[in-house]
Amino acid sequence: MNAVSAELRKLGGLPLVVYTATGTIAIGALLAAALAGNAPPGTDAATAALRAVPYLQAGMIVIGVVPISQEYTGRQIGTTLTAMPRRMAVVLGKTVAAAAVLLTTSALAVAAALGAAATALPWDQAAAHLGGAMIHLTLIGLLAHAVALVLRQLMASLIAVLLLVFALPPLLSPLGEHARWLPERAGAQLYAPDDSILTPTTGALVLIAWIVVMGVIGSVLFARRDA
Repeated sequence: MNAVSAELRKLGGLPLVVYTATGTIAIGALLAAALAGNAPPGTDAATAALRAVPYLQAGMIVIGVVPISQEYTGRQIGTTLTAMPRRMAVVLGKTVAAAAVLLTTSALAVAAALGAAATALPWDQAAAHLGGAMIHLTLIGLLAHAVALVLRQLMASLIAVLLLVFALPPLLSPLGEHARWLPERAGAQLYAPDDSILTPTTGALVLIAWIVVMGVIGSVLFARRDA
């Protein structure tokens, strides 16, 4: 708990995290309002809000990467490990703190998107997928966090996750059956289920499997590498 509290305080003091979280929430509202204003007849507010979710992934990726990568900016990792020599405690503390910030940001961003869309459109049953959207965004941020454990550096981690989430799905979409196992495509079943094989539950499990594999690799490397 001391590690989690320390990491939460650290994240709260990082301008990049604060600005990204605030910007993600604001962009969610602006995008949803724009999508609602140009929605075809019969579209409901929740559907318009959900259409903004893919764009919000970028902010979650940045928030997920920062807790690890900022430690290697100016070699702050040495100070962190001096204060807390148990490396697995450091990883756990950072991961729990990142998850808390990611979940809070995703909840506020989706709520802001829904609120903005609701000013122009009525509600409907699509609201049932809003919780799935929040979970998806949080898991995408945790995937970025796990990748950062492996790559350590901010730009390398951002590029790797942005390619994985935004570039690979459309590039591999002609493969059909194989593309569904990509983390973004699988996780999207939580809020926009359209796959003949993956359900929201199995899609989430695929995304979680990506996070676990990358997280285990990253944790082992973090424990064995020199600071």
